[in-house]
Amino acid sequence: MPGHESEMENKPDWEPRYPGSGRMKDKVAIVTGADSGIGRATAVLFAREGAKIAISYLCEHDDAAKTKELCEAEGAEAFTLAGDLGKKEEADKLVSQTIENFGKLDALIQIAGEQHPDYEVEDITAEQLQRTFQSNIFSMFYMVQAARPHLKKGATIVNCTSVTMYKGAPILLDYSSTKGAITAFTRSLSGNLVDDGIRVNAVAPGPIWTPLNPFGGQPEEKMDSFGESTPMGRPGQPNEVAPAFLFLASEDSSYMSGQVLHPNGGMIVNG
Repeated sequence: MPGHESEMENKPDWEPRYPGSGRMKDKVAIVTGADSGIGRATAVLFAREGAKIAISYLCEHDDAAKTKELCEAEGAEAFTLAGDLGKKEEADKLVSQTIENFGKLDALIQIAGEQHPDYEVEDITAEQLQRTFQSNIFSMFYMVQAARPHLKKGATIVNCTSVTMYKGAPILLDYSSTKGAITAFTRSLSGNLVDDGIRVNAVAPGPIWTPLNPFGGQPEEKMDSFGESTPMGRPGQPNEVAPAFLFLASEDSSYMSGQVLHPNGGMIVNG
């Protein structure tokens, strides 16, 4: 988990869909989970828009190297750093490395996460429960704590929650619980930082075609119909989600904080 994009036959669409317009010019962004999927698409889009990128990932070195190559092809400076952000020391290291390389931090984009399907609540082991919370929500606390001294007025934080927080997910009990925590964290952190001119928002994707699901995030028997339950009848692609992160990280959303965007194939969640 979360799997290698390089090993997927039907590879996700990461390419930005439009020319850059300098919306992140001279900005520095950390993108967690940037080796593949939504993280890769977001990192490359930010690079096209003029940002310098810290590419954070767990252990998928080939995918991360490819993301760095793609960012540099857009004319951006980028570096990669592997590490488990569920460990505070790794989060501290990522932020300190970013400051050392680029001198500042303007946008913290938190996409990394993991999920494990279980049909029965009794099947969720104590180890899995702790691991899922550590990866998905503890990591966000650690990253914000490390980043906070470097975030100045105008900085942004964008967290990745999920449609499962709003609709529930019967076989993803621990995962959807972490996403509920992320949404509450986003709203509360927004109130905590708004007086300092730092905006905090979130994106809640629906079913998106990334390595996470075919590499164990969904039961194998569900993969043939993955995403078909949405009103659009298909899974989304990473490059259909990345613009939501760009909007919330840029000045385009300057009057928004504590909010959630919903690229989810047409599901109405009213949240």
